[in-house]
Amino acid sequence: MHVAHLLQDASLGLRPLWSEEALLRREISGVTVTDLEDPARFVRPGEIVLSGLVWWSADGGPGRAERFVRGLREAGAVALLAGEETHGSVPGDLVEACARHAMPVAGVPADVMFRAITDTVYLRQWGDLSRHHAGHDALPEHVRLLLNGLVAREAGPAEILAAAFPPDPPAAHLLTSAGRTVAATPGAGPARVRVPAAGSDGGGRVPATGSDGGVTVAVDTDADVTPYERWWLHLPDAGAAPARLLHEITAVLGRCQEALVRRRRAVRRAADGLGAALTGDDAGEVAAAARACGLPAEGPYRVVAADAGARRGDLALGALAEAVGRTGPACAAVGRLPGGTAFAVLPEEAAAGLAPVWPPVCAAEPGTLVHAGLSAPTAGVAGLPGALAEARYALAAARTTAPATPALADATGLTSLDALLTGVPAEVRAAFSRSTLGPLLDPADASAAALLNTLEVFLAHDGSWARTAEALHLHVNTVHYRIRRIEHFTGRDLARLSDRLDLWAALLCRTEPDGGRPVPAPRRARPTTSSAR
Repeated sequence: MHVAHLLQDASLGLRPLWSEEALLRREISGVTVTDLEDPARFVRPGEIVLSGLVWWSADGGPGRAERFVRGLREAGAVALLAGEETHGSVPGDLVEACARHAMPVAGVPADVMFRAITDTVYLRQWGDLSRHHAGHDALPEHVRLLLNGLVAREAGPAEILAAAFPPDPPAAHLLTSAGRTVAATPGAGPARVRVPAAGSDGGGRVPATGSDGGVTVAVDTDADVTPYERWWLHLPDAGAAPARLLHEITAVLGRCQEALVRRRRAVRRAADGLGAALTGDDAGEVAAAARACGLPAEGPYRVVAADAGARRGDLALGALAEAVGRTGPACAAVGRLPGGTAFAVLPEEAAAGLAPVWPPVCAAEPGTLVHAGLSAPTAGVAGLPGALAEARYALAAARTTAPATPALADATGLTSLDALLTGVPAEVRAAFSRSTLGPLLDPADASAAALLNTLEVFLAHDGSWARTAEALHLHVNTVHYRIRRIEHFTGRDLARLSDRLDLWAALLCRTEPDGGRPVPAPRRARPTTSSAR
C-alpha cells in the first residue's frame, strides 16, 4: 500500500496539506501512533505516523515542530497524519517543517478515529498477502473500502454485516453471549444456536451448539463491554466462508462495536443522572432527568434494580442492559444509582418479558451471581422514586430466597408474610427474631427448644390446643403449660391475634447459622373452622 492510496481513501476524509508525487509512491510498512515530542526511537522505517499533536503548543515556537518532523525523517517515516481535534487545525509551523524535510503531511478530521486509519492500512496489507498465498482468502478490495467507509460513518452492525458478504451473502447472525440477535444477513432467518459460555480456542473459533451446527467466531474488540454483551459471528454453514475472511469481517465488526459503545456513553450518563434524581427528593429533577433519557411523562413504567455482589457493578449493569435489550422496549433507561447498583426504567409491557430472559442472560457468565428486583407498575414518571424503592426491596428478596443462583424477584409476587420478610435485611430479621423470641432461641437449653417447637406447631395449627396436642403426641394440659411458659418468656399473649402475628413473623425471621438464609417457614396446617383452645 502506497501513501497515495491512503490519502485518496474517500472513506477516511484525510486533508492533504503538503506532499510531492514521488513521495506519495513510497510503500507503507505499518502505522505508529505517538504524541511524544521526540518520536524517533519508536518509529520504524516505512511507517505512517499518527499524532494528536498534544505535544504542540502555540508558545513552543517553531523549534518544537522542527524537532518533531526531523525525528520522523531520521527514523524513516513516510508520512505524517496530524489530528485536528486538539487544536482545531494542523498548525502552520508544522506544515512548513514537513515541507522543509520532505515529509508528506495530511490533517485527520476530528470525527475520524485513528483506529479507522490503522485498520485500513493493515486490512490492505492482509489483502495483499492473500493474493500471494494460495488458499488464503480475504475481503475483496472494494468490499474492504466499503466496510471501512461504513465504520468511519459509524454505520450499524446490520448494515456492515449485509455489505460484508457480496454478492450472494450466506446466512449469518451476529449474536451476543446471552443469545440476543444483534444483526443478521438478509433472509438468514432465526438463529438456532447457543453461544458457549466457555472461552474460544486460540483462533477465536468456538464449537457451536444447536440444530444448525455451523461455525461461531468471536468478535475481537477494544470496546469496554461485559461478557453478557460480547459479540459473536455465527454461520450455520461452516464452509460458507473461509477463516481468513471471517477474521477480517469480525475485525470490522469489532470497530463497529467500539463506535456503538462510545455513542452509548452519553446515553448512560443521562441514565445515571436519572438514577441520582430518583434517590433525591426533588420531583422536578426526576421529571427533567426522565426527559433527558427520552422517557415520556406517562407510563406505565416498571423499575428494575440489579446487583452482582461487591465490586461487580459493571457485570450487573451489563446483564441488565442485555436483558432489557432482549425485551425490545420502545424506550428505556439503563444506568447506575449513586451507590453503584444497576437500575433500569422500562415500559410495563417490556418488563413483563424480563423473567423468562433473565436465566439465559445470566448463564452467559456462569461464575457470577446476578440478582434483580422488579417493581410494581407505576402510572408515570412521578411514581418512579417509589417504584425504585420497591425494586430494591424485591432485589433484597431475590438475594435472600436464592443466594446461590441468579434470580429476579417481582414485587407483585410478595403476597405472603414470609415472602414480604425476605426483603428485610438479614441483620434486621435476626435482630427482630432475637428480641421477640428471647430465651426460646437458646440452642443449649433443651427445654427452650421444646417450647420453640411447640410454638411453631401451635401457630401452624391456628392456635388449636387439641390439634397441637395431637401433632406433638402430648396431653392437652401439657400444651397449655408450655404455651403459658412461652407467654412468660416472650411477654406475648397468644390469645391476641397481633401477638400471634409478631411471634409468627419472628419465627420466619430466624436465620441459619451462616447468618444469611432464613430458616424454612413452619408449615401451616390446613385451615379449619375450629379455633377452640
